[in-house]
Amino acid sequence: AATLPRITSTKLALQNFDVNYGTQFGERWPSIRVSLLSEQKYGALINNFSSAEELIKGLELQGARDFVYEAQARTWSNEVPLSSQVGEGVEMAAATEPPSLSPNIKCFTFPKGDITAFSPARLDGSGLLGYYLLDAASVLPVLALDVQPGHTVLDLCAAPGGKTLAIIQTQACWRLAANDSSVSRTGRLRRILQSYIPREHSTEDRVRITSFDGRRWGELESNTFDRVLVDVPCTTDRHSLLEEENNIFTRSRSKERQTLPLLQSQLLLAGIKAALPGGVVLYSTCTLSQLQNEYVVERAVQAAQEELGVTVHIEDLSPLTQLFRDTFHFAQGMRLGELVLPHLTSNFGPTYFCKLRRIN
Repeated sequence: AATLPRITSTKLALQNFDVNYGTQFGERWPSIRVSLLSEQKYGALINNFSSAEELIKGLELQGARDFVYEAQARTWSNEVPLSSQVGEGVEMAAATEPPSLSPNIKCFTFPKGDITAFSPARLDGSGLLGYYLLDAASVLPVLALDVQPGHTVLDLCAAPGGKTLAIIQTQACWRLAANDSSVSRTGRLRRILQSYIPREHSTEDRVRITSFDGRRWGELESNTFDRVLVDVPCTTDRHSLLEEENNIFTRSRSKERQTLPLLQSQLLLAGIKAALPGGVVLYSTCTLSQLQNEYVVERAVQAAQEELGVTVHIEDLSPLTQLFRDTFHFAQGMRLGELVLPHLTSNFGPTYFCKLRRIN
């Protein structure tokens, strides 16, 4: 055994994905596979607290475009087809009008097929960085969250901080609780916010950073928040295929990997408990796995009804995907939620997101 070649974690991940995703996606898997193994595209989330005007002009000269602004400017003329297929025991609320989007979120991407890379962000005259580089698809859950002026928001699994930063960029959040169970990860989150947000906008009464077990949050602050983002730990598919460091497919982490769906369900249920009646909970991952995506949503919605007596409706996000179909490659035929698929011409994702509304 000592003389056999060591199988790396990335190879184990690829073997696992070939078996599971090969079955899940069929003939689509080879295209998704090669995209996952290729260089990822990024977006530049503009920091509204910096001197952004000249920065935006420079990005436009390079050929980048604000995909959020373009979606808002697009005329909504065609009726959006609404899906009627849902999981057993799960109700879906059909969308009847175009989604509202925060006008303050600005995220630049290069067009499909353009693999130009963004330069590292620079400090402006006030010592703040002008933009944050992230997978542009990770902005979609924040847009779907639809934070409105005066809302209280919980980001239950906030680190490393890209989505937290996007929530703050809406400039609509009255109070934000940003939590992560890892103290080291919340330390990184603090450093990121310090690089982008002026001190007067990140005081403790406005942005509260904590390191609690997110599964207990429903007991700590139930029926409290207008909006809850539950961006759970997952197999982080792209990272698992490309990086050995902190890879969940390391043999010593096999039990952790196997229990991910349970952890995800518990976190989502805690997020539902933390939301106000009528509030929105947004569940998201960066995996293609049905076990970590739709099945987790179904399990949490069922548990909320049976264990808590709380009814949750899943909202139709097809109008949102229609707005952004020119930027992202969305999976077709999703039963619940939406999934951005990696594609060589638009190599973002994977990003799964599902919008739930607590009814009572």
